[in-house]
Parts: sequence; C-alpha cells; structure tokens
Amino acid sequence: MNRKILIIDDSAVFRKIISVHLKNANFDLIEAGDGLEGLKQLETNTVDLIVSDMNMPNMDGISFIKKVKENTKFKFTPIIMLTTESQPEKKQQGMDAGAKAWLTKPFSPEELLDTITKLIP
Repeated sequence: MNRKILIIDDSAVFRKIISVHLKNANFDLIEAGDGLEGLKQLETNTVDLIVSDMNMPNMDGISFIKKVKENTKFKFTPIIMLTTESQPEKKQQGMDAGAKAWLTKPFSPEELLDTITKLIP
C-alpha cells in the first residue's frame, strides 16, 4: 500500500509540481490550498506525512501545524515546511510548532524525496 501525503500550498502550480514528483515516487496524494482546507482534508483522511507552505491565506503554516499537533490522531504525523521563508527565526518558529523538517523554495525534488523517506521509511 502506498504512503499518503497531504500537500498544502496556496499555489496550484506549485502543488502540481510537488504532486508530479511524489506520484512518480509512488505516493498517494491529497491537496489543499491553505491551512483551513488542510484541516478539512484531515477530518476525512488519514495521512502518513504533510508537506505545507508557510505563507497562505486563511491559515498560515505555523497555525496549521499547531492545530494539527493538538489532534491526538495526527500528533506524531511528520510535517515538512516547504516555503520561501529562510530566516532562522521563522524556521525556529516552525520547528517549535512541530515541523520535522524545513526546506526552502526553490527546492530540489531529490532533497524533498530524501527528506520524506527519512521521515517515513
């Protein structure tokens, strides 16, 4: 059975780019356009990992992580932040909220896949 990943990014184009690489690596995918949509997806889906952007409308990535980690069902689900934000203080906020990895855009598909396979072997 393939592992399931939730991709959250307000850019449909960026979600598509990520999706192509992850589908080629045999992952099943669910997509959401912001943190609120991501929470809705988690109400009806179980996922093995989440890839989330930081800056999004309605609910940003940090707020999303905090909400996810409040839910016992997803408390231990690894979250990768994939964002344009590279400031150390932003990264620290994300890691403090519960992110397990932080990748910056533009990203290398190989780096994303390596990070995913380390978090969900």
